[in-house]
Formats: sequence, C-alpha cells, structure tokens
Amino acid sequence: QVQLVESGGGLVQPGGSLRLSCAASGRTFSRHAMGWFRRAPGKEHEFVGAIGWAGASTYYADSVKGRFTVSRDNAKNTVYLQMNSLKPEDTAVYYCAASPGSIYDTKAKTYDYWGQGTQVTVST
Repeated sequence: QVQLVESGGGLVQPGGSLRLSCAASGRTFSRHAMGWFRRAPGKEHEFVGAIGWAGASTYYADSVKGRFTVSRDNAKNTVYLQMNSLKPEDTAVYYCAASPGSIYDTKAKTYDYWGQGTQVTVST
C-alpha cells in the first residue's frame, strides 16, 4: 500500500517555474515507478512524466520535454516535478501516482495509487 500527498501548486505567470512535491508513505515506495499526470477541465488524465524506482530512468510527454524534470529521493520517500517555462496550457490539476510497472507505459490505468492532486494555474 502506498499513500501519496502532493503539494506545491499555485498561480504562476507564463514563463515562470514551480516545483511540485509528492510525499509517499508505505514500505514499497522505493519499488514503484512514479509518474505525474495532469487533468485540465473537461479532459482526460494526461501523462506528464515518470521516473523509475531507482531514479536512473525518466520518460516525458512531448508537450513537456525540455521544460519539466521528474526526480525522486527514496530516502525521503518523495518525488518531485520541476516545471520551468510554464505556459497557460499547462494549467491543470497535477497528480502523482505509483506503478509497479514500466515508466514507458503511460496509461493512467496502469498506476495503482494516486494522490489527491494539486492545482497549477498559469496566467497573467
């Protein structure tokens, strides 16, 4: 069992940066790949990026590649999403999620555990 709590969302101007954190509890956190998804109003969950259990491998959606970075600290049971050069179209509720599978499987249904989400709004 893994429990996830996101934090760090807020309002930021276009071109700005935010760092989201996802604190995990549960003994199996370090054995799970961790992903970030987002959901804009009226849309489905969209894969953003993921990191392998050891932190050595990452994978990103084309829409965020080069702007967003996923990292993790297994000693602190925390995963991060650094978001730079933010655009209005990045506005969404951002969720972290845990999966026993591959970081290259981007379907939301493959993730077993989800946080409650944190709102990110990019606007002037």
